[in-house]
Amino acid sequence: MLADVAREVDDAVQRTSTRPGVRTKFQVVALLVREEKARATSDDSLSTARRAEVLKRLDGIATMLARTAARDTSLLELLADDARVSDAARAYRASVMRAGGLEPPEPEEAPAPAEPTPPQAGASTQVVPRSVVSRQMANPFLAPDYEAAAERTAARAGRLAGWELLEPLFRSFERATPGSPACMALPAPGPVSVPRGRDVMPHQAQVVTAAARGHHTFLLADEPGLGKTAQALLAAQAADAYPLLVVVPNVVKANWANEVALWTPSRRSTVVHGDGDRMDGFADVVIVNYELLDRHVGWLGELGFRGMIVDEAHFIKNRTSQRSQHVLALSERIRTRVGKPLLMALTGTPLINDIEDFRAIWQFLGWIDDTVPLGRLRSALEDTGLTPADPGFSAAARTSVTEMGIVRRRKSDVVADIPARRVADLVVELDGAAGRSVRAAEAALVERLVQRYRTALEMRGDVAADGVDHELVRRVAAAELKDSTSKAKGENVFTMVRRIGQAKAGLAADYAAQLARSVGKVVFFAKHVDVMDHAEQVFAERGIRYASIRGDQTSKAREKNIAAFTDDPDVSIVVCSLTAAGVGLNLQVASNLVLAELSWTFAEQTQAIDRIHRIGQDEPVTAWRIVAAQTIDPRIAELIDSKSGLAARALDGASEDDSDASTTVQLDALAGLLTDALDHDTVV
Repeated sequence: MLADVAREVDDAVQRTSTRPGVRTKFQVVALLVREEKARATSDDSLSTARRAEVLKRLDGIATMLARTAARDTSLLELLADDARVSDAARAYRASVMRAGGLEPPEPEEAPAPAEPTPPQAGASTQVVPRSVVSRQMANPFLAPDYEAAAERTAARAGRLAGWELLEPLFRSFERATPGSPACMALPAPGPVSVPRGRDVMPHQAQVVTAAARGHHTFLLADEPGLGKTAQALLAAQAADAYPLLVVVPNVVKANWANEVALWTPSRRSTVVHGDGDRMDGFADVVIVNYELLDRHVGWLGELGFRGMIVDEAHFIKNRTSQRSQHVLALSERIRTRVGKPLLMALTGTPLINDIEDFRAIWQFLGWIDDTVPLGRLRSALEDTGLTPADPGFSAAARTSVTEMGIVRRRKSDVVADIPARRVADLVVELDGAAGRSVRAAEAALVERLVQRYRTALEMRGDVAADGVDHELVRRVAAAELKDSTSKAKGENVFTMVRRIGQAKAGLAADYAAQLARSVGKVVFFAKHVDVMDHAEQVFAERGIRYASIRGDQTSKAREKNIAAFTDDPDVSIVVCSLTAAGVGLNLQVASNLVLAELSWTFAEQTQAIDRIHRIGQDEPVTAWRIVAAQTIDPRIAELIDSKSGLAARALDGASEDDSDASTTVQLDALAGLLTDALDHDTVV
């Protein structure tokens, strides 16, 4: 029963955003697995063989949950010792136990609510920290902002009334011609007040100057490594956007607090953890991670923020997700109370799969709502004198949106002294039992795909068809991918790629060790814990000192390991989790990086490389990507590289071909495997 629920959760996380109900099931299954393992270990009535069998099955379920959490790392917070178990989770736990023949240890019925009035979404879990209450009591009145009312009433019906405008706006970016502007017109860099000993680059000063002159909405989409954090904090200082709310991924909360101290030391920051018991309600900058918004969204909307920064803003691209809804609700609340709040969406990868990824970010910035452009954007579209039916509307619309505050600069455009980077594929041969196992697994997968294809041909009576039916190939690949994501048993593309990563682990670690001896410090990235463990064992056996950055570390342990790598000359390698360390780290003391396992997205790979390819780097950067020959690895590497075209074409006006940006790498890889097998079969 636990295995079935775990598969159901994994399937849901693969298909859609992680909804509250799915999070509840994940937490309950994880807790029950813990309890069952403890019970099996201490149950003297079980034979040794039976106990081993039970523990093995429970470990299999734990492995499924770990794989699911790797796809959405926010689930890991539900497993913390201080994680809150909601009433819904207790009730679901009781129902699962009863269905499995166990009696819950205590009644799970929640007491009737004291207030009959239904709460707001998520209110049952919301808290108000004591220091926030103190701040509200110290200043119970917020001065009215009449400019806010003026902003809301500024929209006019105009000539475009009745036209569908959002779809043409999105398409205007998709159809951008080479050389189209990707960045708003920015002013010349003016003087920027920074602490002694620090300096800003000219491109950073341009954004700060624009904020100081009254431009208060930005999609800051500079390539990773160009100092977006510093630009945002200095822009907030220039716009006097305090108190300032900063919403970030959990792994970079401490880094943001550190950056506040570095760039705006006169402003006090506070980081929200758990229920906020230790936060400073009187701080100028409040930093909270996405996963805690459901607990704090109530008071955050009432504190009187005059600015809001959302880091890694592509996290909110799914507007149906809870994190996106909370961010949009807070933005709306701030815009209702403040005429021109500073709103900044920061992301080096604003487009992951589709041009629609812009929608939630534009809505956060107040440029659009669910159906129409708002305020200044609507007025700018009216001023073009065009309608979506006119030939020039697309270019004019794209310019109108860009001038609302899209800022996109590439390293090659603005920072000539940042060295070029390159990704060098290091092809390795997998030999021995591990190599044979990987090749056998891939052969079995290809055989299953071919059999599916032939069965489909037989069913439609087209067995003797000449050539390869590429449409059918993609349908077969899609069916295989669906089965792979919904079934935990059997060999599939995900388990096969993980096998490849495990087989490459020793080779990747060996190469990293050689690099460390010849060039100095090296950053080692892996996706799975067992690959990291294997690499660390290799380094230990060779007497190489290393640090480790993982998702299950406390903030203090993480900071200690980062400091060890950056400050201790004897620590040669830092072993990083691709999911936990891919953002928010400055590791530019190294200029070489090893990617032991391949990502499924170009954005994830880029984020990892940009931990060392950043401002402050003074050497050429090389990312050594370990690719296993005679496996699916080379195909995945090629597909990942091809996925860089969407952002380049939509934001940079580049002309790279990206015919189907929303197609997943997994689907393309499976389709390629099947096509190659069918072509080979035809030749034979």
